[in-house]
Amino acid sequence: MEDRRRANPDTTLGYLERLPALVLLARLPVPVLAVERDGAVVHANPAFERMLGYPADQVQDRTIGDLLQTSSPGRSAVAELRESAGKLVALEHRDGSTVRALVSKSVLERRDDPVTLVCFHDVTEQLWDGLSARDF
Repeated sequence: MEDRRRANPDTTLGYLERLPALVLLARLPVPVLAVERDGAVVHANPAFERMLGYPADQVQDRTIGDLLQTSSPGRSAVAELRESAGKLVALEHRDGSTVRALVSKSVLERRDDPVTLVCFHDVTEQLWDGLSARDF
């Protein structure tokens, strides 16, 4: 029996259906991060690695607690990440500086999803541009 919901593989929709999710995430120009419930980074796309100054594939050796400057010590960094949807967060750049970014709501929203998958929009430069000389 043929599954009628699948697109013809020779169409553009069929092509998209066959693409693995990690290939799509890697190609996105937007920083994307996937984190397990225990805080381990499962996936960081190249745009996220560039945003924080890491060479390819070195963010996966970290936890979200290593990257996110949490406002409440002892609180779960994953919970803080999820609760920060639509808000500004502080991330630690590889050189120790702070990167300010807006974080999206998790793409994976169900309670039983084992991973939090969020996008970031780096606003560090815009914040610096908004400061005037009197602020120093």
